[in-house]
Amino acid sequence: MIGRLFPPHHTTTDKAHGRLEIRQIWTSTELTAYLTFPHAAQVFCIQRHTTQIVSEKTRTETVYGVTSLGPEKADPVRLLQLSRGHWTIENRLHYVRDVVFDEDRCRVRKGNGPQMMASLRNLAISLLRMAGARYIAPALRACSRLGRGVLRFIGLPVRL
Repeated sequence: MIGRLFPPHHTTTDKAHGRLEIRQIWTSTELTAYLTFPHAAQVFCIQRHTTQIVSEKTRTETVYGVTSLGPEKADPVRLLQLSRGHWTIENRLHYVRDVVFDEDRCRVRKGNGPQMMASLRNLAISLLRMAGARYIAPALRACSRLGRGVLRFIGLPVRL
């Protein structure tokens, strides 16, 4: 393990959802000269040590990354925050697409259809969030009752 050779540059500990999670990050600018990634400014390694509180089952995950953000824009604390924030975005979008739109059971599977449907779902979610909807499912039900008035709801002029 890297932690035995070098101390981590930053560590966080969170206890939630029945588990204890310790995250450690190591960053370096020394390796960027060896990379063929354009604009690579830093490399990093994140280790997540997760312990289920009840069962005491443990899991360790190591993730490596490259970023164009230099240490002056993203120190180890910020990189760890950005990594955590990524999953917030993922969960906010994909959970809604899976649960509210039941995307996994969609039968559109040929050509550009799946990508178009995903884009339309993303557009609907984004428009509803921009209109101030906190919860997508009730906002969709409200939109279905508005008929053509839904265009006004999202800020488009409507001629009746």
